[in-house]
Amino acid sequence: MSGVRAEAAVRPDPRGGAGFIGRHERFALVASTNDIVRDWLADDEPEVCLAVADRQSAGRGRAGRTWLAPDGAALLLSLGFRPAWLPADRTWRLAALVAVAMAGAVEAVAALPAGSVRLKWPNDLVVEDGGPADPRRGRPRKLAGLLGETDGLGTDVPRVTIGIGLNVDWPAAAFPADLAAGMTSLHELVGRDVPDRDVLLAAFLARLEPSVTDLRAGRFAAAEWEDRQLTTGRIVRLVQADGTSGLVRALGVDADSGALLVADPASAVPRRVFSGEIQHLRLAASSGPPARRAGGSVVAGL
Repeated sequence: MSGVRAEAAVRPDPRGGAGFIGRHERFALVASTNDIVRDWLADDEPEVCLAVADRQSAGRGRAGRTWLAPDGAALLLSLGFRPAWLPADRTWRLAALVAVAMAGAVEAVAALPAGSVRLKWPNDLVVEDGGPADPRRGRPRKLAGLLGETDGLGTDVPRVTIGIGLNVDWPAAAFPADLAAGMTSLHELVGRDVPDRDVLLAAFLARLEPSVTDLRAGRFAAAEWEDRQLTTGRIVRLVQADGTSGLVRALGVDADSGALLVADPASAVPRRVFSGEIQHLRLAASSGPPARRAGGSVVAGL
């Protein structure tokens, strides 16, 4: 592990590893939990390894963005995998499992309605104003974000790092001004009864372990992931990797490739989008509640 990146003394987790976790360490302050785990994997640490931090000084999101949170206000963690057991074009499924496990853990521990934590392609966990059953439901507010980073895909020693930051005890008055309109936290959703971060972590790992075990055995259960997709059946502004953008109708997600499926005016066959960002969601004028489709999505840009 790089001494430069760990800016505070390591505190071994007093509860030890959890289930399938081989190495689990906690930090008061690091530059980035993703960097910690990537270093472990580069130093031949076996999977699954887990780094958790109270605060990051140089956390990052997709597309080079920074990701910062007040001390103790978020659950900040990264997981490391060596998925030689998984085809390179299926590594995105690890991020999908992480997203679903965290969504379920949040709902269970915070006593939120089932299905209220949704997935916004490609990498966000969001909660809509008004809730999932409210026909006036409004804009999605970001509750958590994922970042997936890979090394050595297509070789005998692939390494996958998946980081997640979940806004927990973070009041809206302290949200960054430029992000406040589009974010939320468990503090805002449940008031004073904010769950303990360690309880959330334990619930998350308990859900993730059987999913990863199944994936190792060649089984990928996409149903819950499909049901949580916020974009299905909606008109969205898609910002593509080259910076171009436009309104499209999102039809679903593709379980084989992880792509977003969008309507193609020139073809009866949906177009697959492999990278990009969704902005400005709204219900399509002719659509009812999003229909469930077979498929999956890329959550962390893997």
